[in-house]
Amino acid sequence: MPDAVHYTSLVDGVKKIYKNKIKPLEESYSFDYFHSPILSDIDIEAKPLVLLLGQYSVGKTTFIEHLLGRPYPGAHIGPEPTTDRFVAVSWGEEERVIPGNVASVQPSLPFLGLSSFGSSFMNKFQVSTCPSPLLQNITLIDTPGVLSGDQQRLGRSYDYVKVCEWFAEKADMILILFDAHKLDISDELKRVLEVSLKGQDEKIKIVLNKADVISQQELMRVYGALMWSLGKVIRTPEVIRVYIGSFRASGSVKDCEQSDLLVKEEKDLFNHLYDLPKNAGVRKVNEVIKRARLLRVHVQILNHLRQQLPSMFGRAAKQEKLCKNLAKEFTAVQAEFNLPVGDFPEYEHFQSRLAGFNLDRLPKWSNRAWQGLETALVSDLPRLLHQFPSNTRLGLSLTINPFTGEQKLDSSDSKVELSFNAIDHENHRRIFLTLNPQEGLISGAEGRLLLKESGLSDADLGRIWTLSDIDKDGCLSFDEFSIALHLIKAKRSGLDLPETLPEAMRP
Repeated sequence: MPDAVHYTSLVDGVKKIYKNKIKPLEESYSFDYFHSPILSDIDIEAKPLVLLLGQYSVGKTTFIEHLLGRPYPGAHIGPEPTTDRFVAVSWGEEERVIPGNVASVQPSLPFLGLSSFGSSFMNKFQVSTCPSPLLQNITLIDTPGVLSGDQQRLGRSYDYVKVCEWFAEKADMILILFDAHKLDISDELKRVLEVSLKGQDEKIKIVLNKADVISQQELMRVYGALMWSLGKVIRTPEVIRVYIGSFRASGSVKDCEQSDLLVKEEKDLFNHLYDLPKNAGVRKVNEVIKRARLLRVHVQILNHLRQQLPSMFGRAAKQEKLCKNLAKEFTAVQAEFNLPVGDFPEYEHFQSRLAGFNLDRLPKWSNRAWQGLETALVSDLPRLLHQFPSNTRLGLSLTINPFTGEQKLDSSDSKVELSFNAIDHENHRRIFLTLNPQEGLISGAEGRLLLKESGLSDADLGRIWTLSDIDKDGCLSFDEFSIALHLIKAKRSGLDLPETLPEAMRP
């Protein structure tokens, strides 16, 4: 598939630029100590990551089950705090649970950095794999419910806020769920919003869940109260987007006054969610550019501070003085090198890290290394994006369920003939066009959408997709799509799926 080739080429290009021109300076100037860990190849290659946050019993685990059309291994759902650990829900041909200590040392998983939180946290982390089509393109992070009350919070054996910050930095989208009956923001959730998610505003989506159990009038008041509460802790000039829905494991919304609204809101949210893989390549370049810009400021700050130290005696005392007057030094660096103020790190965090850092550890200035960083920012990374057509889907796109409403899969129990001529092409074409195919194709993750209406198992749907995707390009043409729907009908009527697609079924 050309888009898959483009995506692989783009990721390989990002890895090469980062390894040769950015990583050496990060290592020399202790970037990981001041900011975030050094990136590994798997960090750059990793699928988009979606982080779910919220207080206990707001429906985070149920939301994941709603997305996948099935529970993930080890999932527990209840009115009390049931999820007591961080769970990475990812793709796997078999259902299994990988303990945190094992997951943190596997080079094929993007969780190596979590080992820095110690064994107390690793005992509260796991990777759950299952063969859901959605997970081929996205990894979901389920989290323990945010608690209220000092005793419950103090019961954690790890720094919950710091762990959330680690995941937030790597996430492509952060979903914060609220219960329509429980809008209070506890002290711990407030710290997560103010500390863990600082600087991640563009990733945050708010979800007001369980909105089908209240009336329209109550919903209006609840929505206003939630916006008022959020405005006190998420301070952005833009109004934050709140999606209203009711995400049940059954996948259906209760009949209520606002049913149509909830369906439209779900479509909007899922369209944003399913667009993540489509734009994955571009986002990876964007994140590396952001990182390189921060590194450029970081290097200039540390070199500026080191140049202020005396050559012989009193270096420690001078560094302490510089640390206390860091705001003045930031201003001097910004003016001297004409650096954007927005690229500078958070003052208080940098100051706290500088207090425990020895500036004598810094290497001698290298024009070659500096020019390499500048070249990566000014030409290499922008040129990498320009190598690909603007309409290239650098990832796999997904689409919202097209069968919601009047369009339904044929649920006839009559026997079905496995022949291409027996396919109801006219009806299938109407359904196909509702998917808004791109260049006559629908992409791979839309196989999940068939699951919702057919009621077949993931194993059967995966088999049907494999049989229907005749050219093995990860997408379905109209003829291939028709074959898939016909095979679903055949399976539901009692026929066993064939090992290979019969010649009579081929167009």
